Formats: sequence, C-alpha cells, structure tokens
Amino acid sequence: MAGHSHWANIQHKKGAVDKKRGKLFGKLSRAIIVAARNGGADTDTNLALRYAIDKAKQASMPKDTIERAVKKGCGELDGENYEEIVYEGYGPEGVAVLCDILTDNRNRTAGELRKIFEVHGGNMGNTGCVSWMFERKGLFVVPSAATDEESLFELALEAGAEDVKDEGEAFVVTCPVEAYEDVKSALESAGVERESAELARVASNTVELDVDAGRKVLKLVDALEENEDVQSTTTNFEISDEVMEALAAEL
Repeated sequence: MAGHSHWANIQHKKGAVDKKRGKLFGKLSRAIIVAARNGGADTDTNLALRYAIDKAKQASMPKDTIERAVKKGCGELDGENYEEIVYEGYGPEGVAVLCDILTDNRNRTAGELRKIFEVHGGNMGNTGCVSWMFERKGLFVVPSAATDEESLFELALEAGAEDVKDEGEAFVVTCPVEAYEDVKSALESAGVERESAELARVASNTVELDVDAGRKVLKLVDALEENEDVQSTTTNFEISDEVMEALAAEL
C-alpha cells in the first residue's frame, strides 16, 4: 500500500481541520457533552469521555473549555440536548461516505446534508447502504522519524495491535477497538510520538481516484465537514501520491 493515499487522506483531513480550529472546538465540545451525558464524568469508567477529552487535548482545546463541556453533559450547566446519528451516502465515482452527526435538530441536519451531497455530485442513502463496508478500529499515525518499523511493530503487536503499515512519511497502526487504550498506553510509555490517535472506521475495500474524481470527492468531504453538526466523515477512496501532489498544487 506504500505510495498510496491513506496517509495522504489523513493529511488532507488534518489540514482542513487546522484551518477551522474555532469550529473544531465546537464539535469537540459536543462530543464531550454527549459522552458525559451518557456515561458520567469519571474518565476511568467512561471510556467514551476519555477518548473525547483526549481528542480535545490533541487539538489544544483549553482546559476550562473541556471542563465546561463535561459540566454541561452532567447537567451542572445548561446545554443543548444533542442526538447521535450516522448518515450514509455516495459521492462521485461511487465513493462510500459516512457522516457521524451530533445535532439538536435532526430534520435540519438531514436537509442540509442531502443538499451538500446533491450539489457535489453524490446522493444521501438509507441507513446501512454503505456502513457494511467499514469496520471500527483503533488507528494511530506515527511519523517515520519517531521510530523504526521493526521496533514499532514489536511494541504495537505486543500491546494488541493487528497491523503496522509503512505509508512513507508515517507508519499507520491499526488495532481492535478493545485494544485501543492498551496500544495508546504502550506508545505513550515508550515515548513514541503520534501524529494522531483515534477510533475510526476502516474500509474493507477502496476506490482509487484520478485527479478529476479526487478533486470532486475532496470538495464533497470539505463541504460536509464545514457543517457544524458533522463530527467526522469517513470514506473509502484511495489517491496515489502523484494525484495528491497534483491536487495540492491547485490549492
């Protein structure tokens, strides 16, 4: 898989998120609120809250903002009542798209997302139309300069990881959801730098895109992630390094 797009896709998403840090904080706050509401404020027993707070810290969210979101979730402060939904659909070239949503108005969000899909050459589908193509995994991106493949492979697999792939500029470590905390702790204890750490959906099969199709799909993804109710998008596209470079040159 070396030379292909998983790393490039991650970099694209990271770049897009960095440009929208203010909006990102709002999305991360929603995730903390919902996790605290569902499981309480104790991160030792509420793994969803621990994960949401970890993501907020990775994005440099201020401590008081995190604490305020936890209090809203636990009912100590007034806050909106968000609903968790997954919307599914297809982008250009039949690319599968999943959107994780936290919204206080399901009808508004559904209408806005349906319009975004249509404008960008896709269509929103029914529940289950593409989710079967993805499996929930722990996903860690480790810069190549942080360690060597053999050492990382041994460390990660010992902690419960399934695979370590060399993506050129980085290693991508995948693990079962239940091993996420163990792998994360092992990397932290060993002092291994991480570009990102998340629970993500990993596609069982992918669609490789050329420059034209890649441009269209990336515009769709960006438009979806601009929506304040969209927590994250997951797709099954692949883009070669050459195509990604051509697209980057257009920015």
